[in-house]
Amino acid sequence: MTSNRPYLIRALYQWLVDNDLTPYLLVDANRDGVQVPSRYIEEGRIVLNVSPTAVRDLLLDNELISFEARFGGTAFAISLPPAAVLGVYARENGKGMLFPDEGADDSEPPRPDPPAPGPGGKPSLKVVK
Repeated sequence: MTSNRPYLIRALYQWLVDNDLTPYLLVDANRDGVQVPSRYIEEGRIVLNVSPTAVRDLLLDNELISFEARFGGTAFAISLPPAAVLGVYARENGKGMLFPDEGADDSEPPRPDPPAPGPGGKPSLKVVK
C-alpha cells in the first residue's frame, strides 16, 4: 500500500490556502533526496514557506515535492521526497498536522486475536437494552 503522506500534504496545503493562511512545511533536511539551501538548516530541519505568493512552480507529487523559492534574495530550486516532510502547518496559528516516523507507516497494523468462544464452545448473543 502506498504512503498516505503525499495525499495528506496536498490536502492540508489546500485547506490552509483556502482559509487564507500561510502553509509551512517542516522538513527533515538530513533525509536522502532533500535539496534545500544548507545555510538555512537548523538542527537538521528546515521550515519552508510554500504559500502561493512565496514559491513558483509548486509540485506536490506522490514521489517529489519541488518548487522555486527565494532565500535572502537568491532563487533556489527546492526538491524533497514527501517522506522528508515532518509536518504541515499555518504560520499564523500553528494549525496543521505533524507526521509520525515514515517507518511506522510501512508496516501493516497487527491483527487482533479472534475472541475466545464462551463456555460450551458456542458463540452466544445477548439482548442489551
